[in-house]
Amino acid sequence: MAEIKTQPTDASVDEFLRGVAPAKRREDGLRLAEIFREVTGADPVMWGPSLIGYGSYRYVSPANPRTRGDWPKTGFSPRKAQLSLYGLKDLPAGAERLPALGEYTEGAGCVYVKRLEDVDEGVLRELIAIAWSRGDDPEPA
Repeated sequence: MAEIKTQPTDASVDEFLRGVAPAKRREDGLRLAEIFREVTGADPVMWGPSLIGYGSYRYVSPANPRTRGDWPKTGFSPRKAQLSLYGLKDLPAGAERLPALGEYTEGAGCVYVKRLEDVDEGVLRELIAIAWSRGDDPEPA
């Protein structure tokens, strides 16, 4: 059975965020960490080298049901070109609310935001709360 390659690590989230460049992306990453922690009440965990995750659930790929593993309920990555936000559109309530977020683009499993000020923080908090409400049962993402 295939497993997802991105796994939780013991790496320091704070250390990772302090090293993010450019400075604007670092600032947005630090602010996102505050927002995600406030909404979820959970401590962040590094998943692989650059994804900051909150909580976890058992993932089963809709494309290949043999691919499964644990994945964060929600999280983000302050990548060089943009912020990647995970879990916000996976559940029907999140997908329905997503258009109110502000300026973003979508990838297969995430939402991309160029600058944090381009989105409505209240809507972002709602989307994080929806993602956080996900159960632990296996379900396609």
